Amino acid sequence: MKWTPVESSAFQAAAYAERQTLLYLLFRSGEVYRYFDVPRGQYQEFLAAESKGRYFGRNIRGRFRYERMLRPR
Repeated sequence: MKWTPVESSAFQAAAYAERQTLLYLLFRSGEVYRYFDVPRGQYQEFLAAESKGRYFGRNIRGRFRYERMLRPR
């Protein structure tokens, strides 16, 4: 899985695990969240969105099951 840096005031990077359809988002706070059953097309739309935060709020937040990941020490 490869992290892709993004230009955003909310996010630092995003990654996608194709086989598991998992979206990983690294927030500017340093926290990582994993979103389940996200279609690849939505990941690509997120990367292409002019405003990642707006896209996230309208198309990802509240629509997919998620979990907060533990930060590496």
